[in-house]
Amino acid sequence: MKTAMERAINFNAGPAVLPVSVLERAREEMLNFENTGMSVMEMSHRSKAFEGILTKAIAGFRRVLGIPENYDVLFLQGGATLQFSMVPMNLCLSNQPMDYIHTGYWSKKAIDEAEKVGTCRLAATSEPQKFMRLPRLEEIKLDEKASYAYLCSNNTIEGTQWREFPDTGEIPLVGDMSSDILSHRFDVRKFGLIFAGAQKNIGPSGVTVVIIRKDLAERGSAKLPVMLQYRTHTKNNSLYNTPPTFGIYIAWLVMEWVESLGGLAAMERLNEEKAGILYRAIDESGFYRCPVEKQDRSWMNVVYRIKDGDEALEKKFVEEAKAQGMVGLQGHRAVGGLRASIYNAHPIEGVKTLVDFMKEFRKKNG
Repeated sequence: MKTAMERAINFNAGPAVLPVSVLERAREEMLNFENTGMSVMEMSHRSKAFEGILTKAIAGFRRVLGIPENYDVLFLQGGATLQFSMVPMNLCLSNQPMDYIHTGYWSKKAIDEAEKVGTCRLAATSEPQKFMRLPRLEEIKLDEKASYAYLCSNNTIEGTQWREFPDTGEIPLVGDMSSDILSHRFDVRKFGLIFAGAQKNIGPSGVTVVIIRKDLAERGSAKLPVMLQYRTHTKNNSLYNTPPTFGIYIAWLVMEWVESLGGLAAMERLNEEKAGILYRAIDESGFYRCPVEKQDRSWMNVVYRIKDGDEALEKKFVEEAKAQGMVGLQGHRAVGGLRASIYNAHPIEGVKTLVDFMKEFRKKNG
């Protein structure tokens, strides 16, 4: 049982665990950031001090992700949910469909919003397989006149993750990377637009990072509400309105943390190792079962069941794990079961502690 001064072993899907060193630095600077006599939460977003934070945050993203100069980095609000609407509102072309790759709960949310804007078609779907795998690249059939193609890179509920992305040619590829951005290497140039809610691998909830190719920021109609035009935010460097200043500050610190560990190559190695430890424990147990096809399993969100869905035993598992300081292991309400979210900042020791608990629970209940 953890004491009041110990940190929980945090498996929450989001808002999720943050690096301890980032939290400690934020604590140190909470009352007085760089001798300004103010917290970041108190200073003007037009001040030189905050301008420096914003500049460093953007530069950090560019370095870590290798973002080319013909892309803008934006810090917006409204979460990924607002992007489900902003993307089609800005990128849908007249009489040209929007192609969506449907891989689960969150892509369905995006499709529902896109259908309010224009014609939406499925370029591929893994719904017949109950989303327990991703569509194979050869199964994706794009309309050559598509306004854009869309995918969710990591499915937090279903536990699947893309690590090789389709080549969409001249059709801009849009990626919802809310739950796995910064977790492994990829080529930003494959995408026309990437968005990510911050609360998994970037920082606290309330910030949404958008990486958009400059030409696409100009595609939307000038008749759209001003706050819903990407050009508004690119032309104002995310400062058209008051931005989520503290969240941007934390995002900057997280970028520095990722770089201090060795960048995306190091994060990729660590995430593969953490996930490997947990999946091996599941597969070798004869007691736990992961329903996701092995080649598509997420490194970020490990979903599993006990004895093919013994809900009473799964509830007991969650309760006993919580008593030992492990929180957030219940599956999403839409599917049930168990889920361990092991984002970048989740330490490998936490995964090993969970595996030890799983072994003991199996001995007592198997």
